[in-house]
Amino acid sequence: PDQTDDSPFITASNKYVEDGIIANNMLPFGTKVRIPGLYGDKIFTVEDRMNRRKVDYHIDIWMANKPLAVNFGVKTAEIEILEN
Repeated sequence: PDQTDDSPFITASNKYVEDGIIANNMLPFGTKVRIPGLYGDKIFTVEDRMNRRKVDYHIDIWMANKPLAVNFGVKTAEIEILEN
């Protein structure tokens, strides 16, 4: 909640947050992607947006709590766009 607006569990696409949701400012909502270097064959879906200061190639992966996110940190990885 301290990293969001007044509706911390609802994404910009009006979905409830859950494992597998990512935020990106370039790809349309519903776009399926993989991040094989970090997550193998796991499929993520774009359902949220980030602050405008984040450029198009940034992706924010939803995590269940802040300590998990802080421990994960910032990573550079290639993504595979599966469908949009």
